[in-house]
Amino acid sequence: MLSAASSRFEAVPVATPSPWRLSVAPMMGWTDRHCRFFHRLLTRHTLLYTEMVTTGALIHGNAAQHLHFNEEEHPVALQLGGSEPADLAACARLGEQRGYEEINLNCGCPSERVLRGAFGACLMGEPKLVADGVKAMVDVVDIPVTVKHRIGIDRVESYDFVRDFVGTVADAGCQVFIVHARNAWLNGLSPKENREIPPLRYELAYQLKRDFPALTIAVNGGITTNEQIAVHLSQLDGVMIGREAYHNPWLMTDWDARFYGAPAPAMTREEVELAMVDYMERAFADDGAPWYSIASHMLGLRHGLHGARKWRQVWSDHRLKPLPAREVWAMAQAHVGKVEEGALAEV
Repeated sequence: MLSAASSRFEAVPVATPSPWRLSVAPMMGWTDRHCRFFHRLLTRHTLLYTEMVTTGALIHGNAAQHLHFNEEEHPVALQLGGSEPADLAACARLGEQRGYEEINLNCGCPSERVLRGAFGACLMGEPKLVADGVKAMVDVVDIPVTVKHRIGIDRVESYDFVRDFVGTVADAGCQVFIVHARNAWLNGLSPKENREIPPLRYELAYQLKRDFPALTIAVNGGITTNEQIAVHLSQLDGVMIGREAYHNPWLMTDWDARFYGAPAPAMTREEVELAMVDYMERAFADDGAPWYSIASHMLGLRHGLHGARKWRQVWSDHRLKPLPAREVWAMAQAHVGKVEEGALAEV
């Protein structure tokens, strides 16, 4: 049956929804294959992204391990981090061969790691190099090559900067741009501060769509509600949600019906949790993945509900790691729906 949250919205017909209408952002340390499997239980149509995978990791490391995903995750896109056109082309080809629907180039991450590697947000200062990388990838794959970027770097706040970046990269064959609507300050701010301190300027993403109407423009950054998503979709082709999707994943259960005009996933929280326990057992049998590395991604499942804090404590208790996942699940169920006298919902 539909959840109460999902049933609030009538299906809205969407003639031909863009593949980028809704997506979950690539997030390092979070959106691995286990997280994406969990998210796919909540929404069938939302595009899911991998964590950023560097070209060096694929070329010099275990490419099969880095590119592995569950078939249930489709549609799923591979985000690459790199700047050398030949390396990007080789890795894009690997991604297409593995079955990804899209190759995305990271031009937005401001961390010290990507700065040392000369990729991520600093690439916005080298649009010709980005264009060369995009063209190299477009030439060797038949799937879309897209770019995720910021609206500026450091204190450069002129719209002309991001307009010229998009124009140069579009000329190389990129037709899809995902705009994180903040500047990236490459010096003086941590990655966390870069997600919070530079002001959001959605109007620049809107202006890009007006100036490049033939391009697909999606927006990312600071979006936390379905109402905000709807507002952005009235101006743009797509919306990418990041941390809110991770911390409050039940939000996604409305998306298929509300934004795709499709049936909502007919699963309760309890059914989703049990499906994850089944998956934990499968993943352990397949390649030895421990249940606790999977459970960490679903700790937001009961966000805002009574008993959520104690339920999370069970699933994240390191002392329980030796136990089978199903035993831990049974222990967690003891706290589901429990209300302490005088207590508010636990978040």
